[in-house]
Amino acid sequence: MAGMSAGSEGLRNEPNVVPMIDVLLVLLIIFMMIIPLSRVAIDLQLPDPKPADEPPPPDSKQIVLEVLPGGVYAVNKETIPKERLGARLKEIYDPRPEKIMFVKGDPSVKYQDVIWSMDVARGAGVKVIGVPPKSDEAAPTK
Repeated sequence: MAGMSAGSEGLRNEPNVVPMIDVLLVLLIIFMMIIPLSRVAIDLQLPDPKPADEPPPPDSKQIVLEVLPGGVYAVNKETIPKERLGARLKEIYDPRPEKIMFVKGDPSVKYQDVIWSMDVARGAGVKVIGVPPKSDEAAPTK
């Protein structure tokens, strides 16, 4: 037999692992390049976790819509019936360049009433609707 010496024990069947290692290294490099490209970033604007304890300026021009029980709404403490809410908000926001409003819901009102008031505000021209931070009145006493 050609290729066999007289002292050889016979043919040995050993797998050639070099091509297998080459394939694994190529796959490793491919995955290392693909993973950073597959990350998706989401732009967020988070509030400051420890806001400064500064009182708002006295001439604040913020509009706060309070949703009260019984179909009554209050815009900066002025009570407005449900039927007239859209017209009153339109009167307020037509001359204003900043179309920002905060919505406060009473704990006893339904969620759908708060959402309805937000829809009415959007229809009246409000562009940005926010939720005011919790007031110190609701904070537990120490």
